[in-house]
Amino acid sequence: MRKTILPFMLAAMLPSSMAFAAGQMKPGLWEMTLKSDAMKNMPRIPPEQLEQMRKMGVNIPQMRDGGMVSKVCVTPQMAESSEIAGMDKNEMGCQTKNLQRSGNDYSADIVCEGPDMKGTGKTKGSFSGNERFTATHEFKGVVHGQPVNQRQETSGKWLSADCGNVKPASAGLPKR
Repeated sequence: MRKTILPFMLAAMLPSSMAFAAGQMKPGLWEMTLKSDAMKNMPRIPPEQLEQMRKMGVNIPQMRDGGMVSKVCVTPQMAESSEIAGMDKNEMGCQTKNLQRSGNDYSADIVCEGPDMKGTGKTKGSFSGNERFTATHEFKGVVHGQPVNQRQETSGKWLSADCGNVKPASAGLPKR
Protein backbone atom coordinates (compact mmCIF):
# COMPACT_ATOMS: atom_id res chain seq x y z
CA MET A 1 0.00 0.00 0.00
CA ARG A 2 2.78 2.46 0.91
CA LYS A 3 4.55 2.05 -2.43
CA THR A 4 1.30 2.68 -4.31
CA ILE A 5 -0.19 5.57 -2.38
CA LEU A 6 2.88 7.49 -1.22
CA PRO A 7 4.07 8.71 -4.65
CA PHE A 8 0.55 9.84 -5.55
CA MET A 9 0.10 11.66 -2.24
CA LEU A 10 3.50 13.30 -2.40
CA ALA A 11 2.77 14.46 -5.94
CA ALA A 12 -0.30 16.19 -4.61
CA MET A 13 1.85 18.20 -2.23
CA LEU A 14 3.78 19.68 -5.12
CA PRO A 15 2.64 22.54 -7.28
CA SER A 16 2.35 20.09 -10.19
CA SER A 17 -1.00 18.86 -8.88
CA MET A 18 -2.27 22.17 -7.58
CA ALA A 19 -3.94 24.85 -9.66
CA PHE A 20 -2.16 28.17 -9.78
CA ALA A 21 -4.78 30.60 -10.98
CA ALA A 22 -3.18 33.68 -12.54
CA GLY A 23 -2.66 36.33 -9.91
CA GLN A 24 -4.38 34.27 -7.18
CA MET A 25 -1.24 33.19 -5.29
CA LYS A 26 1.31 35.40 -3.65
CA PRO A 27 4.89 34.42 -4.53
CA GLY A 28 7.03 33.19 -1.65
CA LEU A 29 7.07 30.46 0.96
CA TRP A 30 3.86 28.46 1.39
CA GLU A 31 2.90 25.78 3.87
CA MET A 32 0.91 22.99 2.19
CA THR A 33 -1.12 20.44 4.15
CA LEU A 34 -2.50 17.23 2.66
CA LYS A 35 -5.03 15.03 4.46
CA SER A 36 -6.24 11.65 3.27
CA ASP A 37 -7.75 8.50 4.76
CA ALA A 38 -4.94 6.55 3.09
CA MET A 39 -2.42 8.24 5.42
CA LYS A 40 -3.97 6.51 8.42
CA ASN A 41 -2.93 3.14 6.97
CA MET A 42 0.59 4.14 6.08
CA PRO A 43 3.34 2.65 8.23
CA ARG A 44 5.38 5.13 10.25
CA ILE A 45 8.96 5.66 9.12
CA PRO A 46 11.38 5.45 12.07
CA PRO A 47 12.94 8.82 13.04
CA GLU A 48 16.47 7.53 12.30
CA GLN A 49 15.47 6.59 8.75
CA LEU A 50 13.74 9.97 8.25
CA GLU A 51 16.91 11.75 9.34
CA GLN A 52 19.03 9.67 6.93
CA MET A 53 16.67 10.51 4.08
CA ARG A 54 16.80 14.23 4.93
CA LYS A 55 20.63 14.10 4.99
CA MET A 56 20.48 12.63 1.47
CA GLY A 57 18.44 15.66 0.37
CA VAL A 58 15.03 13.96 0.32
CA ASN A 59 12.34 16.45 1.36
CA ILE A 60 10.17 14.51 3.80
CA PRO A 61 6.93 16.25 4.80
CA GLN A 62 6.13 16.47 8.50
CA MET A 63 3.04 14.83 9.95
CA ARG A 64 0.83 17.24 11.90
CA ASP A 65 -2.86 17.21 12.86
CA GLY A 66 -3.53 14.11 10.74
CA GLY A 67 -1.93 15.53 7.60
CA MET A 68 1.36 15.81 5.75
CA VAL A 69 2.77 19.31 5.99
CA SER A 70 5.41 20.60 3.60
CA LYS A 71 6.98 23.92 2.72
CA VAL A 72 6.84 24.93 -0.95
CA CYS A 73 8.51 27.87 -2.66
CA VAL A 74 6.20 29.53 -5.21
CA THR A 75 8.10 31.66 -7.72
CA PRO A 76 6.59 34.80 -9.27
CA GLN A 77 6.26 32.85 -12.55
CA MET A 78 4.33 30.07 -10.82
CA ALA A 79 2.08 32.59 -9.05
CA GLU A 80 1.22 34.35 -12.31
CA SER A 81 0.71 31.21 -14.40
CA SER A 82 -2.77 30.57 -15.75
CA GLU A 83 -2.01 26.86 -16.09
CA ILE A 84 -1.92 24.04 -13.61
CA ALA A 85 1.82 24.02 -13.19
CA GLY A 86 3.57 20.99 -14.61
CA MET A 87 0.48 19.09 -15.69
CA ASP A 88 0.82 20.18 -19.30
CA LYS A 89 4.29 18.61 -19.20
CA ASN A 90 2.48 15.29 -18.83
CA GLU A 91 4.12 14.46 -15.49
CA MET A 92 3.39 10.89 -14.40
CA GLY A 93 1.49 10.50 -17.68
CA CYS A 94 -1.28 12.86 -16.53
CA GLN A 95 -2.96 15.74 -18.34
CA THR A 96 -5.37 18.44 -17.25
CA LYS A 97 -8.68 18.65 -19.09
CA ASN A 98 -11.71 20.92 -18.78
CA LEU A 99 -10.01 23.54 -16.60
CA GLN A 100 -12.67 26.00 -15.44
CA ARG A 101 -12.43 29.12 -13.30
CA SER A 102 -15.16 31.23 -11.77
CA GLY A 103 -14.00 34.03 -9.47
CA ASN A 104 -11.83 32.45 -6.78
CA ASP A 105 -12.96 28.89 -7.58
CA TYR A 106 -11.47 26.42 -10.05
CA SER A 107 -11.97 22.83 -11.17
CA ALA A 108 -10.27 20.48 -13.59
CA ASP A 109 -10.37 16.86 -14.71
CA ILE A 110 -7.13 14.88 -14.55
CA VAL A 111 -6.59 12.04 -17.02
CA CYS A 112 -3.59 9.76 -16.42
CA GLU A 113 -2.40 7.35 -19.10
CA GLY A 114 1.22 6.80 -18.05
CA PRO A 115 3.02 3.51 -17.54
CA ASP A 116 2.82 3.76 -13.73
CA MET A 117 -0.45 5.64 -13.32
CA LYS A 118 -3.73 5.16 -15.21
CA GLY A 119 -7.10 6.59 -14.29
CA THR A 120 -9.17 9.72 -13.95
CA GLY A 121 -9.60 12.33 -11.30
CA LYS A 122 -11.11 15.66 -10.44
CA THR A 123 -9.63 18.60 -8.59
CA LYS A 124 -11.67 21.49 -7.18
CA GLY A 125 -10.43 24.41 -5.19
CA SER A 126 -11.03 27.87 -3.89
CA PHE A 127 -8.74 30.77 -3.05
CA SER A 128 -9.33 33.06 -0.07
CA GLY A 129 -7.49 36.14 -1.24
CA ASN A 130 -3.95 35.46 -2.40
CA GLU A 131 -2.64 33.97 0.85
CA ARG A 132 -4.83 30.88 1.36
CA PHE A 133 -6.50 28.12 -0.63
CA THR A 134 -8.31 24.83 -0.10
CA ALA A 135 -8.76 22.02 -2.61
CA THR A 136 -10.07 18.49 -2.93
CA HIS A 137 -8.59 15.88 -5.23
CA GLU A 138 -10.21 12.60 -6.23
CA PHE A 139 -8.57 9.88 -8.28
CA LYS A 140 -9.72 6.43 -9.33
CA GLY A 141 -7.47 4.14 -11.32
CA VAL A 142 -4.33 2.05 -11.06
CA VAL A 143 -0.98 3.21 -9.64
CA HIS A 144 2.03 0.88 -9.95
CA GLY A 145 -0.35 -1.98 -10.82
CA GLN A 146 -2.52 -1.52 -7.71
CA PRO A 147 -6.11 -0.22 -7.75
CA VAL A 148 -6.53 3.19 -6.14
CA ASN A 149 -9.66 5.07 -5.13
CA GLN A 150 -8.24 8.13 -3.43
CA ARG A 151 -9.75 11.31 -1.99
CA GLN A 152 -7.63 13.96 -0.35
CA GLU A 153 -7.87 17.51 0.88
CA THR A 154 -5.11 20.05 0.37
CA SER A 155 -4.79 23.47 1.92
CA GLY A 156 -2.16 26.12 1.65
CA LYS A 157 -1.23 29.27 3.45
CA TRP A 158 1.35 31.87 2.56
CA LEU A 159 4.12 32.27 5.14
CA SER A 160 6.55 34.88 3.78
CA ALA A 161 7.95 36.53 0.67
CA ASP A 162 11.36 34.93 1.33
CA CYS A 163 11.60 31.20 0.61
CA GLY A 164 14.83 30.93 2.60
CA ASN A 165 16.56 27.65 1.75
CA VAL A 166 13.42 26.07 0.25
CA LYS A 167 13.92 25.64 -3.48
CA PRO A 168 11.06 26.02 -5.99
CA ALA A 169 9.29 22.66 -6.24
CA SER A 170 8.76 22.79 -9.98
CA ALA A 171 11.44 23.98 -12.33
CA GLY A 172 10.92 24.55 -16.01
CA LEU A 173 7.34 25.75 -15.91
CA PRO A 174 5.69 26.18 -19.30
CA LYS A 175 6.29 29.45 -21.10
CA ARG A 176 3.26 31.41 -22.13
